[in-house]
Amino acid sequence: MESEEARRANRALNKMSKLYREVKSRKLAALGLHPGQDVLLWVLAQEEEGMTVSQLAERLGIEPPTATRTLARMERRELFRRVPVPADRRQVRIVLTEQARGLVPGIEAAWDELAEETLGALAPEQREAVVEALEDANDRLRELVEESVLTEE
Repeated sequence: MESEEARRANRALNKMSKLYREVKSRKLAALGLHPGQDVLLWVLAQEEEGMTVSQLAERLGIEPPTATRTLARMERRELFRRVPVPADRRQVRIVLTEQARGLVPGIEAAWDELAEETLGALAPEQREAVVEALEDANDRLRELVEESVLTEE
């Protein structure tokens, strides 16, 4: 990739990332949520019996302290309850309340709306090409992150 092309790609990706985050943040605010809480709630909603903080952090690809901070904000709104793990009293499972489960359809609708607003003006074949290119780029970035983690060990 030539320098000018690389700079143009970086500008476009940075701008899109900022704009996407801002629009997503506004949509989540309408639901009373902050960025990051949407994905966390959605992941927990897939697990009827909940998850430990460590399991949740691993699934989200974040550090447990980050998950704990996000949960602390959500706990004030009573969006989940802590259920002791019978086999290990040091562990608790995070289980969504019905109130939190009620937010999930709104989260999914916000995501759908955001995708439509972002890519809806493109022809179907263009949308498919964009999504495939983004998936390929994500795969490559994931490989780079895994490589850097392995070299740090």
